[in-house]
Amino acid sequence: MKKSMASRKDRDLLDEYDFSGGVRGKYAQRYKEGTNIVRLDEDVAEMFPNSEKVNEALRSLIKQPPQPQN
Repeated sequence: MKKSMASRKDRDLLDEYDFSGGVRGKYAQRYKEGTNIVRLDEDVAEMFPNSEKVNEALRSLIKQPPQPQN
């Protein structure tokens, strides 16, 4: 028998949320290894619709010879 919302400890969870098939710690090791997230400023992000386009642009920069420093 399901518990009613009134008897639940966390009232933000709805009855239709079912975590019975979930696996605790499934991604814990991956998270522990770290992430590689880079936040783009809004004006830059507007130029790239997705991460694939960002990677494409960065790869084209990598292929260019380095510019001499003054």
